[in-house]
This record gives sequence, structure tokens and C-alpha cells, in this order.
Amino acid sequence: MGEEKKIIVFALGNEEYGVEVESVKTIERMQPLTRVPKTPVFIKGVINLRGVVVPVLDLRSRFGQPEIEYTDQSRIIIVNSGEIEVGMIVDSANDVIDLDSDLIESPPEIVGGIRAKYLNGIAKISDERLLVLLNLEQVLNKQELIELESLEV
Repeated sequence: MGEEKKIIVFALGNEEYGVEVESVKTIERMQPLTRVPKTPVFIKGVINLRGVVVPVLDLRSRFGQPEIEYTDQSRIIIVNSGEIEVGMIVDSANDVIDLDSDLIESPPEIVGGIRAKYLNGIAKISDERLLVLLNLEQVLNKQELIELESLEV
């Protein structure tokens, strides 16, 4: 048995993704976003979260998937990446699971159109259930973080 990791499970379309609990600060319901000019298309704006301005990106858009209308199930997962907090819009946040690190395999080059650099691995939870684990450092890579930090003026 490998080490147990606590993973927050969320959905984009029919795929399930996960991030480690220690990277997640909170999970919020959708709320109005303030657009910020001259930002990449996947950055949807900023929210004021308990007095802190937090940039928010749409993970579907970030991964080149078609955007959809937000629903009552849509959530903003607030994650810490280095020194800043970033919100990620997902279709739904479903679950928290304990995952044995032995179940995690290296990702193939592309999964559901998402390049391997954005992934930490793929976990086979059951015969029917695969979980794609995100590499937050790459999803929120340094160049984009510099752009995000410039929003916090």
C-alpha cells in the first residue's frame, strides 16, 4: 500500500478530475464575476471572497473544451498556488475520497484533449471509474500567474 491522499473530486463534462485537499482552500457556489480587460480568454474575472480579490478561471476554457452555461451545480474551487489564491470554475464538485498513491499511474500524452503536462496522473478507482489528477502548478503556470498577479492592483 502506498500513502493515502485525500482528493477533492470534481467534474468537467463526463470526466472526473481530482486535486489534493491540501491545495484547496474552499469550494464556493457560483457568484458574479467582475471581468478584467486584457486577460486570457479562460480568465473569467475576479471575485471578492471575504475581502480578498481572487482571480477566477474556467477550467473548461483553460483545457480548450467548449464552455457551457453555469448551473446550480457549478462551483468555484479556490486553490492555493504558490503565493496566490485562484478560483477554478468546474461543472460540479462531487466528493472527497481517500486515494492510495499506488493506484496513480503516469498520464498518457493526452487525456480528453488535455496535454499530459497539466496532469499528475490517472487513478483507476474501479473498472468503470477513472480519476484524472491535475498538476496545479502547470494548470496555473508561472507566466499566467504573473498575469493573474497583475490583476491584484
